[in-house]
Amino acid sequence: MTASKLDQLREMTTVVADTGDIEAVRRLKPVDCTTNPTLILKAVETPAYAHLVDEAISWGKKAGGGEKAVHAVCDRLAVTFGAELTKIVPGRVSTEVDADLSFDTQATIDKARTIIAAYQERDIERDRILIKIASTWEGIQAAKVLQAEGIDCNLTLLFALPQAVACADAKAFLISPFVGRILDWHVKAGGGPYTAETDPGVVSVKGIYAYYKAFGIKTVVMGASFRNTGEIEALAGCDRLTIGPGLLDELAAATGDLPRKLSPASSPHVASPGGGRIVLDEKAFRFAMNEDAMGTEKLAEGIRGFVKDLRGLRKLVAARLG
Repeated sequence: MTASKLDQLREMTTVVADTGDIEAVRRLKPVDCTTNPTLILKAVETPAYAHLVDEAISWGKKAGGGEKAVHAVCDRLAVTFGAELTKIVPGRVSTEVDADLSFDTQATIDKARTIIAAYQERDIERDRILIKIASTWEGIQAAKVLQAEGIDCNLTLLFALPQAVACADAKAFLISPFVGRILDWHVKAGGGPYTAETDPGVVSVKGIYAYYKAFGIKTVVMGASFRNTGEIEALAGCDRLTIGPGLLDELAAATGDLPRKLSPASSPHVASPGGGRIVLDEKAFRFAMNEDAMGTEKLAEGIRGFVKDLRGLRKLVAARLG
């Protein structure tokens, strides 16, 4: 019997579940799991997890009231869901720093340390957790400090090579270059039609992967934000891929050969001017991002979206505490 495409993918790529749905993770058995404010908000609004929310609210009422308590309860919810996920997946769980701290290096560092301490209070060590940070210049500099302290980071909302270059320089443990949102931007701009191989998001991740492998960069490349299984199949062999439950189910139901498309030994090119390693200071980074309309717009849009859902979560928590 032919193995499913999901099983074939697992032979060459570490499969990560992009969800806060604990039951979906239990069913799909990924190695790692990632969450974000949008996914946590959805999980909190699901009746099945009411007991986890009730515990956090009860804890928050004992901690006092006000905005500080609301923020503390939101942190606790993120860690509570993360702790539940660590009981299911054998690998890492990514927990995101508040998106409204994306342009504050020190506040990001402080929040990351708080998250790690909260996990350690539950006897979950830092080697099970990735701190998820937006790939702004400030976020990347925070990751540089945290990595030096032994706190591994997942740099998210990554749309452009300059972001990937800066993350490598910061020695980030992992980056999450987005695929589907890049496709969305190009389609909205009138591009296409695209095949899986010409999909601009797929092309972007392949370029970043090739750059990393060409220079022996150890930062893990984890493709994210998929719109269809074709994008996933076109990146088979990438270090890791984080995939939502719906697409994981589609891959589990699909059969047929799934050829490997990416491997360290066969990276097709070095995606940099002149073929050398790119050097970026803050000014060069900001200018390079300014030159990339898609990268700049999608990064800003992504932060706004996460902040909106974070505020929604805080509003829900405030009402419950109130």
